Parts: sequence; C-alpha cells; structure tokens
Amino acid sequence: MGRGDMKRLGLLPWLAAGLAALPGAAQAHLVNSGLGPFYDGALHLLLSPGDLLGLLALALLAGLRGTTAARAAVTALPTALLLAGLIGLTLPVIPNLAWLSTLAFMLLGVLVAFDVRLPPVIIAALAGVYGTLLGLLNGSTLATMDAGVGSLLGIVLTAFMLVLLASAAVVPLHAFWARITVRVAGSWVVAVGMLMLGWLAQGAV
Repeated sequence: MGRGDMKRLGLLPWLAAGLAALPGAAQAHLVNSGLGPFYDGALHLLLSPGDLLGLLALALLAGLRGTTAARAAVTALPTALLLAGLIGLTLPVIPNLAWLSTLAFMLLGVLVAFDVRLPPVIIAALAGVYGTLLGLLNGSTLATMDAGVGSLLGIVLTAFMLVLLASAAVVPLHAFWARITVRVAGSWVVAVGMLMLGWLAQGAV
C-alpha cells in the first residue's frame, strides 16, 4: 500500500466525522432551495447524514459483489423508495425512528467491512428493505410539511444517482489495496453509527 493510499485512508475518519457532525435536525425539515419541490427533496436527502451513510454503504456492498449485484441494487432501491414514499405520504406522523435507520446503515456497513459474499438476489432484497424504510420515513416527513410527490421524486432520483455512481466506482476495483480501502470505509460507517446511537441514547435519558 503506497503513501497516497495511506493518505486516502487517513481522510476517511475526517469524512465520517464531518458527516456525523451535520445537524441531525436536517432530517426533520424540508429545506427550501428556492428551485421548487423537486430540488427541495433532493436537498433534504443530501442534508440527512444517516440516509447518506446508508446509501453509501449499500452502494459499496453492491459494488464489491460485482456488476449484477450493483444493477440489482440500483433497480430495487429507487423502486422500493418510491412506492414506500407514496405510502408514507398518506400515513400519519411516524414516530422518530432514527435508531432504526441508524441500525440499518450500520448493518450494511458491517457487511461491507467483512466483505460478506452475498448473491445478487440478497443484495436486491437488502436494497428493497432499506429503500422501503427510507421511503416510509421520508414520505411521512414530507406529508407533515405539506410537501408532495415532487419532493419525493427529488429524494428518489438523488438516491438513485448516489447509489449508481458509488457502486459503479467500486465494481471495477480488483486490486487488494483498493478493496481494503472500500472495506475500511464500511468500518467507518459502522463507527459513525455507533456514535450516533450513543447520542440518541444520551438524548433519550
């Protein structure tokens, strides 16, 4: 592993800490971008660190498993997110389930860190379950803010692009050091999740 690779690994803790330091309240507010509901939804997702970490972990996991798994994740995630989001728009307020979404992305991070060899159908199922969770939570949140399908579509398309680009970047990585770097990123997702769970527990006391 060269000096440049070590520098990349050294940046991961700072990246994770930066994501964790983003205000958690961003998940509960729809930011007005001034560009319309679609972009408001996209910005809402980009300012939700927990959701971003889950999408990143899912993309890394799918990319490690190859092209077929990546394609399965890219198809299943936005489909489940859209359908569940439409249901969420019709639901009453869902209780704060930040701990559940945190545990979900931590599980994905563990699978990445240990490079668990899952078949594409399981990757698709994980993407579908995670997309359903995000859809229900985000759809319910949008409903409380009188936001509609336009904002939901912004969330769905942004999630689709993030998973597509991140998984496509990982698929061609075959060198040992490159795959280790991806696994280290997964371990930092887990570490950030542990910090977030600690904050949630402290806030609940």
